[in-house]
Amino acid sequence: MVQILDATLREGEQTPGVYFDGHIKLAIADLLDEVGVDIIEAGHPVVTEDIKEAVIQIASRNLRAKVGAHCRSLEKDVDLALNCGVNFLGIFYCVSDERLNNVYNRKLHSAIDQIARVIAYAKEHDPDLIIRYTPEDTVRSEFENVIDASIAAVTAGADIISIADTTGFMIPGTERNMYDYILRLKSQLAKRDLYPKIAVHCHNDRGFALANALDSYRAGADIIDTTVLGLGERAGIVDLAQLISTLTIDFGHSNSWNCENLMKLYSLVSKYSGIPIPDHFPIMGRNAFTHCAGVHTHAALKNPLHYESLNPGIFGRKMEVSLDHMSGVSSIQWALDQLQMEYDQELVYEVLEVVKSIGQKGRIVDLSELSHIVKWCRKHHKII
Repeated sequence: MVQILDATLREGEQTPGVYFDGHIKLAIADLLDEVGVDIIEAGHPVVTEDIKEAVIQIASRNLRAKVGAHCRSLEKDVDLALNCGVNFLGIFYCVSDERLNNVYNRKLHSAIDQIARVIAYAKEHDPDLIIRYTPEDTVRSEFENVIDASIAAVTAGADIISIADTTGFMIPGTERNMYDYILRLKSQLAKRDLYPKIAVHCHNDRGFALANALDSYRAGADIIDTTVLGLGERAGIVDLAQLISTLTIDFGHSNSWNCENLMKLYSLVSKYSGIPIPDHFPIMGRNAFTHCAGVHTHAALKNPLHYESLNPGIFGRKMEVSLDHMSGVSSIQWALDQLQMEYDQELVYEVLEVVKSIGQKGRIVDLSELSHIVKWCRKHHKII
């Protein structure tokens, strides 16, 4: 059964300009737990004292989800993370030849020795600790380097190997796709009788993060990383709501995810990250379940399935109708019914004319304004 690791409090804070105060991080962690994510990556404790304190607070919150910390492949980072009381630890170190030669200035065997040593060190200090090793920029690294590092990491005590598409390099349907990569990696590890869980961390630089995550799921990935609003470095990573809705509805994945709490979570993260939820954003956007064109609205009001493939009720939402220049008679009738107003066809057409006129100015008429329009039309045309 696939698990969700949400990294809003770690990867999400790598979005330029985004930082959550400690009390907001606690609120976000609580809501993530209510939604039902399996692992909450609470932060990278070595970055600042405030982040470390937030990780400590979240780890002590007795949440159902595992609480994790992010750290470099250094014993001092491990010590700091363990002192925070986490039960999940993510250790990363890139093993591409380019990075080893031009950034770290060291040989592959030396890097692998360090990775294995640090993982063994962490496991010795806490045998129950769940350890994930990530060869950063996995998919652009030499495959044999990734295999050698993964073998050493699992042998040293790593429970999870994370495939990081750090730059959003992978494209479904091409030679560089996550489905084949995961099968290849699992096959090579199985030849050594090694069966760690496989996680994926998909960036959205080319717009394929969700598609790559679903490719990974089909290939048997055990853990998928997400953030609220898809926050993260550059174009971010997989959006939480889009992933769990697709896994639940389209792949029939059974889990205890509470989708009705997503809107509360997204509203909180949006408010304190300063990043608005785009109106057209799937699942959580204001327009996600709003019908506009008259033909669409007429059919959808008879049966939402004509123009909806998702049930908004799953997410604690409902179908809406936009009142603007695209509106038709059905839209006005629906809106008047919402206001519990009596009307005849003459009034409907008069109101529709006004609504269309306002819509052509680039405005949407809400129900409150509509009630004023109705009063205007009744008085102006003496309609009773």
